[in-house]
Amino acid sequence: MRWLTRTPKLRHTPDGRINRILDDFSVDLFLDVGANLGQTRDRLRKAGYKRRIISFEPLPSAHAELTKMAQRDNEWDIAPRTAIGGELGETAINVCEATDMSSLMLPHKDLIEAIPRARIIEQATTPITTIDAVWETYCTSSANVFLKIDTQGFERNVLDGAQGNLEKIVGIQLELSLITLYEGEETYISFLNDLHAWGFEPFMVWQNYFSQHHGRQLQIDVVFMRVDSNRT
Repeated sequence: MRWLTRTPKLRHTPDGRINRILDDFSVDLFLDVGANLGQTRDRLRKAGYKRRIISFEPLPSAHAELTKMAQRDNEWDIAPRTAIGGELGETAINVCEATDMSSLMLPHKDLIEAIPRARIIEQATTPITTIDAVWETYCTSSANVFLKIDTQGFERNVLDGAQGNLEKIVGIQLELSLITLYEGEETYISFLNDLHAWGFEPFMVWQNYFSQHHGRQLQIDVVFMRVDSNRT
């Protein structure tokens, strides 16, 4: 069963290729962790993905904007404002001038040198929960779930909080740093090893930030899929 409309002009773009993968694995529930202003949802819809999206966002201003935007998309739900991590509670998020760089972790000097707008301008208090804690709220037993994590150095914590349902997830998208960009952040190697150990393989890799200041690539995005999943 095909749920995606493949636009020829987008077929060979990263968004078009992601949608091809989602289609091949019959993904019908996309968990968008770190939604910011809904950029991922917009790209998915433009590329043809028509199924359900659940977005999670901790920044108050961004969450309010997402809530307004979701009124025009019946298959897009915005979870109550919360960060996603490895435990339940409350924490502070560092709000950066570039809101998509905001993080529960402190920016490393190399990040600020590369992207000055990654400087912290304020902090905001946010609840924090886990994928395991919200799983039954959003995920049915028959759903083919894809988990996208864009949490600016907090990816390990999100994965730690999803271990109870990891075997039910057919695919994961991670933004991986090639050098440390947030204090205490893990870089790409440990994630590659762990995802392989958990039964996932890399299906797609594309560049993210290239720093002219440092003269090197800082981040990549990687889509991992569970190779034992039933593909259409």
